[in-house]
Amino acid sequence: MAEITLSSALECVKPSPTLAVTQKARELKSQGVDVIGLGAGEPDFDTPDHIKDAAIDAIRRGETKYTAVDGIPELKGAISAKFKRDNTLEYTPSQISVGPGGKAVIYNALVATLNPGDEVIIPAPYWVSYPDMALLAGGEPVIVETRAEEGFRLQPEDLEKAITPRTRWLIFNSPSNPTGAVYDRAALKALTDVLVRHPHVMVMSDDMYEHIVYDGFEFVTPAQVEPALYDRTLTINGASKAYSMTGWRIGYAGGPEKLIKAMAKVMSQSTSNPCSISQWATVAALNGSHSFLNERNLTFKNRRDLVVRMLNEAPRLSCSTPVGAFYVYPSCAEAIGKIAPSGNRIHCDESFAAELLAAEGVAVVCGAAFGLSPFFRISYATSTGALRTGCARIQRFCASLK
Repeated sequence: MAEITLSSALECVKPSPTLAVTQKARELKSQGVDVIGLGAGEPDFDTPDHIKDAAIDAIRRGETKYTAVDGIPELKGAISAKFKRDNTLEYTPSQISVGPGGKAVIYNALVATLNPGDEVIIPAPYWVSYPDMALLAGGEPVIVETRAEEGFRLQPEDLEKAITPRTRWLIFNSPSNPTGAVYDRAALKALTDVLVRHPHVMVMSDDMYEHIVYDGFEFVTPAQVEPALYDRTLTINGASKAYSMTGWRIGYAGGPEKLIKAMAKVMSQSTSNPCSISQWATVAALNGSHSFLNERNLTFKNRRDLVVRMLNEAPRLSCSTPVGAFYVYPSCAEAIGKIAPSGNRIHCDESFAAELLAAEGVAVVCGAAFGLSPFFRISYATSTGALRTGCARIQRFCASLK
């Protein structure tokens, strides 16, 4: 048989750990194993009816053909209005890019801008795909670890040290996946002050969890806090999380027109346009009522409080209270070195997650996947009953360690 040779770039990339955990949970369930999956970052709420109705109307109108590569005018207009309404940012339609999911938007921007040797600063813990997308685009991830005692927030002095003449991007994510960490205006201004001093560095702000915040937190984004960064910031958002539209695959961004045109060129030779029906649904999402968000965020907050309390009641675990997104990132440092019910010694957070799944049927994602150990991530974007049962099993597992 002929040997298939893969690209050297692909050899540096690993499959998405979060998708792998979710798929593993599905496989075990299909085999009849009682598994509680706490790995997927996907709201369990349904897409609101007015958004689904808009999609059905679009189908009936025949909106099922190719569209402009990077979004229909109606959606670009809705996105422009959203940025002005929510973030006091002015973007014209020529400064808007729409892609098949936020991941595609990020990847398009990296492919359009990175040359070999260009560096991308990524605070850790990070969303699992950032480093691998930078590698695939020919760049070099520069990982800057944050600290739990500082709320997993990037510190200005650490950002300053990481910047070199080769730095091309800072990828910034607030509220954060996987920690739920947020940056208030003062904390963000401290970072933007650093960036102002380095005009060769562009800012990629991943605001996907903007509307999922608690405890009265006021969301702000870098270009909003520091107007001097406007011309070199790509502000990214999407329909997936706030509107429970993960499967609809719509992400979008506002940024410099030159960059937006370059991203459209990448799309023209890769995905072409996002799904036409999903685009019309997103018009309804952005322009329609957002009243459902308060009720859903209250549910998320109650789930957060339940999970944090139960994890802190578990032996050998410690969990801080996040202010955004729908994840917690507890430390399992005190479990390292202990013996699991299987007789195996837990030597890292990856083996902690594997032994937890084997012993109790609870699927979580290890901290190593996000670039910072010894922690693990739990998504509380699932039913309260599943969370209560899953956390009780985690308590039982931790109590069984010797």
